[in-house]
Amino acid sequence: MEKKFIIALDQGTTSSRAIIYNRNAQPLFARSREFTQYYPKPGWVEHDAEELFQSQLDVLKEIVELTAQDNECSVEEIANNIAALGITNQRESIVLWEKSSGKPVYHAIVWQCRRTSAICDKLIAEQKTEFFRSKTGLIIDAYFSATKIVWLLENLEGLRKRAENAEILAGTIDTWLIWKLSGGKTHVTDVTNASRTMLFNIHTIQWDEEILKLLNIPRCILPEVKDSSAIYCKTSKSVCGFEVPISSAIGDQQAALYGQACFEEGTAKNTYGTGCFLLLNTGEKPIVSKHNLLTTIALGFNGKITYALEGSVFMGGAIIKWLRDELELITTAHECDMLAESVDDANGSYLVPAFTGLASPYWDMYARGTIVGLTRGVKKAHICRAALEGIAFQVKDVIDCMIKDLGKSLEYLKVDGGASVSNVMMQFQADLLKTPVIRPQNIETTALGAAFLAGLAVGFWKSTEELKACWKAQKIFEPVMSDKKREESCNGWKKAVSRALDWEEVKQ
Repeated sequence: MEKKFIIALDQGTTSSRAIIYNRNAQPLFARSREFTQYYPKPGWVEHDAEELFQSQLDVLKEIVELTAQDNECSVEEIANNIAALGITNQRESIVLWEKSSGKPVYHAIVWQCRRTSAICDKLIAEQKTEFFRSKTGLIIDAYFSATKIVWLLENLEGLRKRAENAEILAGTIDTWLIWKLSGGKTHVTDVTNASRTMLFNIHTIQWDEEILKLLNIPRCILPEVKDSSAIYCKTSKSVCGFEVPISSAIGDQQAALYGQACFEEGTAKNTYGTGCFLLLNTGEKPIVSKHNLLTTIALGFNGKITYALEGSVFMGGAIIKWLRDELELITTAHECDMLAESVDDANGSYLVPAFTGLASPYWDMYARGTIVGLTRGVKKAHICRAALEGIAFQVKDVIDCMIKDLGKSLEYLKVDGGASVSNVMMQFQADLLKTPVIRPQNIETTALGAAFLAGLAVGFWKSTEELKACWKAQKIFEPVMSDKKREESCNGWKKAVSRALDWEEVKQ
């Protein structure tokens, strides 16, 4: 019998989402659930891995039940019509757990967490920067998983010995979810998530033994690495209530690249999620950036590797959440937009959201957030505008580097993610870039990419040409800003960034 549905699990930094799609890649039902963010010390960010999994499991069950109600049939009948389940996830965040019990040994350490900055500084002082870059395509930074694992092994009593005795397993969030959903039977990751750990050789497509030896990380704790589109296992009936194949796993930003139908070399997208991540498809050959961008794996499909250049921004939509939850300036993201649209500009103010350091192209672990250029005339609406503009300025910094590496400009930029619904920010982005910005009808392209790959693995969809037909533009933002205004704005931003850099004292 021909199956009717594909499910995508989109496990993000602040919430877990599940979406069920039909054969036309139209979302039928979607549910999301936020979970607790832990900040035990300044610059530290953690998640409760069990709570994170439970939130993901709850929304998975919810959309299956909703689909059953809508079709006036049983959950079992819907489950029998699910061709596959795909997973996309926040990258770099790491979980270590007991192999026997499946119990985490500590909270998940989140990609935003800066606790391992001193470990990174030591590696840089030992002149290991090129050693890591040549193998992994990454810059030494607390952002990536490797030093998080080192910190756990060094700071939890007895953990290293247990890890060496193969009693402990480690994984990025995709690995954790697959382990839990399979009932503790499958310990696996895909090449895109592996490529974000700072432990994976993107040329040999293997965990790098020299890096593992240098960092003293036991190989036995790491998962098996597979293609991004492949049948890994089935969900456990005792866990989920039904069995369906799990047939894709891919890091969220790579998933968005695929969900945006950026299948060809030279195409690019930017996702405005908790952070912002710009990926450019560079085809089957990795390009080494000369301007502090990352070289990463975009996809593993049918045994072939596609690479990408990536620029990372740590704080994107999370700034809006900060305005809402910490400053209480707004009650909704839409209110932030309305306030920003009520003024012509930020009245000379700039918000540099270096709350957890600055990523591309600065890579300053000790930068901190600033609001500068304040005068008596600056009001709440201007701060909201400065926050949205701060996101767009960071993206421009990344694209400027990408243009230098490529030697040519982008024809257009595809955009997605929750914050991309902001018309005022997307227009400002197009103005800064002097490039058209294209927003699709379906901005949840991260989940869509995971669904596409899961469907291809089981034959639900037959080809990328079939998938291209599913992608449609919703709005194109054309640049209108004058060159003079653009130059003045960018000069002010550079000045503001200079105030944020190297703010916190280096801790040894």
